Amino acid sequence: MNNIKRIGFACKYMHHDQTQKKKLLEEIQRPLNTKCTTVQWLNRQTKEVAEQRLWDIMVHNIQSYYNLIEYVGGLPNELRMVRLGSDILPVYTQRDWCYYWQLPDVREYCAVHLEKVGRLARLLNVRLSMHPGQFTVLASDSPDIVDRSIEEFEYHTDIIRWMGFGKKFQDFKCNVHISGRQGPAGIKAALKRLSPEARNTITIENDENKWGIEHSLELEKDLALVLDIHHHWCNTRGEYIEPTDDRFKRIIDSWRGVRPAIHYSVSREDLLPLHSKRIRPDFCSLEQQGHKKAKLRAHSDYMWNDDVNDWALGFLDYADIMVESKCKNLASLALNNHRINTLCKEPVVNTFSAMDSLNLAKAPMIPA
Repeated sequence: MNNIKRIGFACKYMHHDQTQKKKLLEEIQRPLNTKCTTVQWLNRQTKEVAEQRLWDIMVHNIQSYYNLIEYVGGLPNELRMVRLGSDILPVYTQRDWCYYWQLPDVREYCAVHLEKVGRLARLLNVRLSMHPGQFTVLASDSPDIVDRSIEEFEYHTDIIRWMGFGKKFQDFKCNVHISGRQGPAGIKAALKRLSPEARNTITIENDENKWGIEHSLELEKDLALVLDIHHHWCNTRGEYIEPTDDRFKRIIDSWRGVRPAIHYSVSREDLLPLHSKRIRPDFCSLEQQGHKKAKLRAHSDYMWNDDVNDWALGFLDYADIMVESKCKNLASLALNNHRINTLCKEPVVNTFSAMDSLNLAKAPMIPA
């Protein structure tokens, strides 16, 4: 796996023809994407109805993981990387409903079928990751928030464990931000409370506000670090860090021989509609024009700037690239086509999996 240079996408599958009618798109995309529910909805139902809903969602979502990995596994090797959504088992850590996920038949179903999901990923050589949400704040100065954040991270670890990962250092990436007022010291304290599988899979990325690369590097001996190059651009008000930078070399070393992963995004197209695709955005100039940092940090639909793409792809010699964009797999496919065009100096046809042309509503179930 380490010898393959990968470009991946996050969480959601999008069909290549988004001009189709909404209902048809939903039918095509549904088998690869997770469903969810809310505590409010569940609380309005009888216990029987609510539990049946959770069971149905669980069955669909585990199947959607399988279908998504099958789709990614049908792409060229350099595109076999995907971040799995966190909502596969809704309300897993919610006080009123967490009991459901401890029921023996529920846990048995998860164990049996998620093992098949993990087995498929290994068979197809698909690199997987997860990313707990913004409310997972391991470095909070509130003990209650830290407790709940650890519960949330261990929920992700249960999924990872059922899929057969977490057995060795960074056989699976589960990424969080430093966040929280305690910073790196808070992360170090929380690490001691995590399960061995959680410690094997946790990564920390720099953010766009308070906790930059220099803070992440305080943890380089404790866990693997993820460089988010757009966050760094925002945090430093415009630095395009280079792959040869000594700080990135230290980030690479934190992976202990495992091929690293970085995150790549760019400011939204509709925020900079007149900006040249062949000139890198200048943060300070954009600020002077009245653009706010909060807007500049938001993810684009596609990786629209060719010069920024060329810079970002320079990291591919050292690390896999997780594309964080609104158009998901379509953006990662387009970035890879840009890479190929740059290498070949001639246009290539879009590389879509054969699954894009199938009626995925009839996708096969996980095999027995």
